[in-house]
Amino acid sequence: MWIFTKHGFFSAVCARQGDGGRGQPVDVDRVMVRARVQGHLEALKARFPEELGPCEVLATANADYSHRLFVSKAAWCRVLAGLAEETDYDNFKSKVARHQGKAGAAYERALHDVWSVMHRLQK
Repeated sequence: MWIFTKHGFFSAVCARQGDGGRGQPVDVDRVMVRARVQGHLEALKARFPEELGPCEVLATANADYSHRLFVSKAAWCRVLAGLAEETDYDNFKSKVARHQGKAGAAYERALHDVWSVMHRLQK
């Protein structure tokens, strides 16, 4: 699942069992939340300290998502519910620009690119 929020962009998938290596079965009760920008995960942890505070952000140099954390599915569901509840805008990209300011300029530009690609799908 891809999640675009005012805090950042995340890819959430089931974690793998055991050591998490390829070929291990998925653990449907644990989620790996991945990000391309460490600051996005740090912002999410700051917003949801009860659910994500204890989770360590791990860096993986050669992975397609360079940063990740692991959390129980129950805690992740509470985070997603909280994100839905805090929706207070009528234009997402503009909200990101106001929320992140200059630090989020690259993220905002990427959101415009994603919007454009998905708009072509509509046509």
